[in-house]
Amino acid sequence: MDLSEPKERLKMILFIKTLAAATAATVLATGAFAQSAREIRGPSPYVAVENQPEPKLIVDPPLPEGIAQGVYWAQYRVENLRIVPVFGAGAVDVSPRIGHLHVIVDDLPWWWADASDNNTVDIANFPPGPHKVNIRLVDANHNVIPGQEVTHTFTVPDTATPHSH
Repeated sequence: MDLSEPKERLKMILFIKTLAAATAATVLATGAFAQSAREIRGPSPYVAVENQPEPKLIVDPPLPEGIAQGVYWAQYRVENLRIVPVFGAGAVDVSPRIGHLHVIVDDLPWWWADASDNNTVDIANFPPGPHKVNIRLVDANHNVIPGQEVTHTFTVPDTATPHSH
C-alpha cells in the first residue's frame, strides 16, 4: 500500500483511530464490570456486620432439560446470608448472618435442609405429571425468613426419560 497518497493515508489514520477507540472502550467497560470479592461473596466472616440488610433468596426457574427427564434443577443464590451447615439458637445471632434452605416437594409434610450452598437444587426421578417444589430461606434455627420463599410448579411430560447419574 502506498501511504504517500493522501486518500490512503487518511483511511489508515481513521482505521487506527477507530481501532484505538474500540480498544479503549473495551478496557474501560471491562474495568467498569469488574467486581470485588466482597461485592460477589459478601462481607468477610471475620468482622461483625452492623445493620445487616435483610436476606434475599433468588431462584431461577427449573431447567427445561431436566424437567424433560423428570429432574428438577434450579440454580439459586442468596444475598446477605451465608449458607452453612450450622444450626441452633446460638447461631441465630451470628454476624454475618447464616442459615440454609428448606426444600419441600409436592406439599409433602416433611422437608429437607440444604446447607451445601452448591448453587443448584437437584431432585431426580419425578414421575410424569404436575409437581411443585417450594424452597425457603431459613435462619440457623429453621425459622423461615419472611418473604424469602419461592415455589415452582411444573409438569413432567409423559415422554420423560429417566435420568441416570
